[in-house]
Amino acid sequence: MPATKKKKNLVIVESPHKAKTIEKYLGRNYHVIASKGHIRDLPKSQMGVDVEHNYEPKYISIRGKGATIKELKSEAKKAKYVYLASDPDREGEAIAWHVAHALNLDPKENNRVAFNEITKDAVKNAFKNPRTIDMDIVDAQQARRVLDRLVGYSLSPILWAKVKKGLSAGRVQSVALKLVIDREKEIKNFKPQEYWTIDADFTKNRKKFTSSFYGLNGKKTELPNNDAVKEVLAKIDKKKTFTVEKVVKKDRRRQPAAPFTTSTMQQEANKRLGYRTRRTMRIAQSLYEGVNLGKGSVGLITYMRTDSKRIANVAKHEASKFIHEEYGGNYAAVKPQHFKNDADAQDAHEAIRPTSAFRTPESIKQYLTPEEYKLYSLIWARFIASQMTPAVFDTVRADIVQNGVTFRTTGSKMKFAGFTKVYDNEKEKNKELPDLNEGDEVRLSKTDDRQHFTQPPARYTEASLVHALEENGVGRPSTYAPTIDTIQRRYYVKLEGRSIVPTELGEIVDSLIEEFFPDIVNVDFTAQLEDDLDNVEVGKKNWVKVVDEYFKPFSKELEKADSQIEKVQIKDEPAGFNCDICGAPMVIKMGRYGKFYACSRFPDCRNTKPIVKKVGVTCPKCGKGEVIEKKSKRNRKFYGCSRYPECDFVSWDQPIGRNCPNDGHYLVQKKTKKGLVILCPNGDYREEPEEN
Repeated sequence: MPATKKKKNLVIVESPHKAKTIEKYLGRNYHVIASKGHIRDLPKSQMGVDVEHNYEPKYISIRGKGATIKELKSEAKKAKYVYLASDPDREGEAIAWHVAHALNLDPKENNRVAFNEITKDAVKNAFKNPRTIDMDIVDAQQARRVLDRLVGYSLSPILWAKVKKGLSAGRVQSVALKLVIDREKEIKNFKPQEYWTIDADFTKNRKKFTSSFYGLNGKKTELPNNDAVKEVLAKIDKKKTFTVEKVVKKDRRRQPAAPFTTSTMQQEANKRLGYRTRRTMRIAQSLYEGVNLGKGSVGLITYMRTDSKRIANVAKHEASKFIHEEYGGNYAAVKPQHFKNDADAQDAHEAIRPTSAFRTPESIKQYLTPEEYKLYSLIWARFIASQMTPAVFDTVRADIVQNGVTFRTTGSKMKFAGFTKVYDNEKEKNKELPDLNEGDEVRLSKTDDRQHFTQPPARYTEASLVHALEENGVGRPSTYAPTIDTIQRRYYVKLEGRSIVPTELGEIVDSLIEEFFPDIVNVDFTAQLEDDLDNVEVGKKNWVKVVDEYFKPFSKELEKADSQIEKVQIKDEPAGFNCDICGAPMVIKMGRYGKFYACSRFPDCRNTKPIVKKVGVTCPKCGKGEVIEKKSKRNRKFYGCSRYPECDFVSWDQPIGRNCPNDGHYLVQKKTKKGLVILCPNGDYREEPEEN
C-alpha cells in the first residue's frame, strides 16, 4: 500500500515575502501562506455600522480577495493544525480574528503566535507558546475602525454638499491638518521684535578668541535697539585691557539617545536621509520581513511599529559584547542602558533595533538596496550607540569685564568620544580657547554689533509634524505615516521643499470642522480617545461604551451642521489669458492635485492646461524651449523642457543658464545648508555660497 502523505501544519501570515522566510525556519512539517493583509472590512458603499444595535460592524470580504480566501480555506482543510501568525499589533490581531472567522476556527484555541522579530530563534520560540486570539486587542482595533468610519462617512457627505465633490474628512487627519493651519496662522500673525548683539574679538598671547556681550554690572542685559548698543560701546575703552573675572571649567557629559521608536525613526530618516514617512515605513517593513543574505532570507530589524524604548536583555548583552570587541571596554556602558518610556507609550514591543548587533551595515551592504542600507545603518548605529558610554567634553566659560561691561565666552573640547564614535545626532564642533585664568588681562581687537529680528516659528516638516502628533498623544505608531500621506493626497496641504503648507482648500475644510465639530480637532479630546482605546486593549474599558461616548455628542453636532453650514463658493481666479479653443477667458481652478487652468465656459468647453512655473532659462539641450518646473508621480520636483515630447531634456537640479568653464556642460544650482551651491553635474566645477 502507498504511504499516506503526512499532513502539515498551516501557518498564515500577512506578507508573501515573510511567508518564505518563516517556512524556511520552521522546516518541512509546516506550510506557510499569506493573507496579504486584511481579508474582511467594512463595505465601501455604505456606512456598515449598525448604530442602533451597539455599533455592530457589518464586515464583508474585501473585493479582490476572493482567490486568497479560497486558497486559505483549501489549505486549512488539508492541514493538521492552523496557526495565525499575523503582525504583533492591533491590526495584526484583528487580521488573525477575521481569518479565524473566515476559516471557522475555534477562537478559544491556542492558535495565535506572535513574534517581535523574524529570526529563527524568535519564530521557533513563538510556536512553543501559542495563545488564543486576544479579543481585547481586537476590540481596540474594532473601536478605532468603527469610529473612523462613523466620523468619515458622516462628515464627507456634508463636505461634498457644502464645499466640493470628492472631499472627505477623518478623525486623526483633521487634527494633523489643524496643527499645520494653526502654525501657518502663527507665522502670518507673527510680529518681529528687534534685538541686537555685540560680538568681540579678544587676544591673549597672540591667540585670538571670540566672545559675546553678556550684560552690565554682572547682570544679563538685553539690547533692544541701537541706542542700547551705543550705550554699551561708550563704556568701553579700547586702549585698556579687559580682565578675566570668572572662569568655570568642568566636564560635560552628553548621553546617547534612546533606540528608535516609530516616531523617532521617521523623524531622523526625514532629517538625515530626506525620506518621507511612508517611504521610511516601506523600507522598514522590508527590513523586518527579511532580506536574502546569500543563504536565505533573514529579518534584519525588530517590529517597526512601536512607541516603546525597551530593549530585551539578550540584545543588550549582545550589544555590550560587540562594543567590547569592536571599540574596547571604555566605550561599553558599565550597566545595560535603560530608557524610560513616555507616560502614554505602549510596551507590547521592543524599540526598533537590529536583530543582531554583529550584523554591521557594511557586512551586508552588498545584499541591500541603497535605501535599505541607509535606513538599516541609521537603526543599527542608533541602537549600538544607545548601549555605549556618554561623550565627555572639557568645557570652559569665562566672563571678561571692563568698566562694568561683561562679555562671556565659552569653549568646548571633546575629551572622550563615547557613543559619538558610532552615532552623533548633534555634530558638536570643538571650540578651543587659550588658557584663561581669573585675573588674566586680555586685549580687545574689535567689536561687531549687529541688528537682528526674532523669527516666526518654522513650518512643519513631516518629521516635526510626526513629533507634534506624538507629543500631543494623537494617533499611534501605525497611524503617523498614513495620516500625513492622506492630508497631502487630499490636497489639504502641499510640500514646498520639506515644509508642509496648507492649501486654500485645507483652510476651508479646517474652518468648517473647527466651527461645527470642535471635538474632532480638539487635541486633548483626541488624545483622551487614544487613552480610552489603550484601556480597551488591556481590558479596562468596553469598546462599545468608548464609541458611544464619542459618537453621541458628534451625532448632535452633525444635525446642527447639516442645517446651518452654508454652501461655500470657491471662486475661480482669472488666468489673464483667453481659451485657445473658444476664446472665452481662462480661469484657475482647484483640482484634486492642485491648481490648473480651465476654460470659464466649462462644461461647454473642456479645455484645460497645467500651470507651469518657468525658471527663466532656455533649454540647454534644444535651445528653443524654456526650462519649466514639473512634479514627478511621487511629488518630487524636477525640471524639463517646455517642448516635451519634441525635446526630452530633464534634470533633478535647476539649470541656471550658464555653462561650466571647464567642459561646457550646463551648470545647475543645488540647495544646501550653507545656501545655494552652483555646480557642474559632471563634478569638475563648484561655486560655494558667499559667507555672510
